[in-house]
Amino acid sequence: MNLRPVPRESVDINLTPLIDVVFLLLIFFMVSTTFNRDSELSIELPAASAEAQERRPDSIEVAIDATGRYYVNGRQLLNTQSKTLRQALVTAAGENPSPPIIISADAKTSHQAVVQVMDAARTLGFVHLTFATRLVPDSDR
Repeated sequence: MNLRPVPRESVDINLTPLIDVVFLLLIFFMVSTTFNRDSELSIELPAASAEAQERRPDSIEVAIDATGRYYVNGRQLLNTQSKTLRQALVTAAGENPSPPIIISADAKTSHQAVVQVMDAARTLGFVHLTFATRLVPDSDR
């Protein structure tokens, strides 16, 4: 009879499969995560109403026709360059440091023409912009 104790093997936990699983989970979550993109431009969209607002006497009306020509307070500009547009806005503003600007663009006007007016107003420090629209009766919708 053998009464000597049987030598036992030491119990070790193999961590290699556990580390592999953790890395796979980490890669899965990194690939499947979506990130929020915060814009640097904060835009507050205007609310439309059916009532017409009265035009202020100190406001500047910039009209853009279908071909992209600019009209400042009813007077056509010589060209469509940004410098000319800025000079016309400064002349129309007079002593007012930040007059409201009403942009009336034809439906077929290019988006670039409207953005150019907005950019010219921004460079001059004019921050009050309004877009003129026409009221469409409910029967035409």
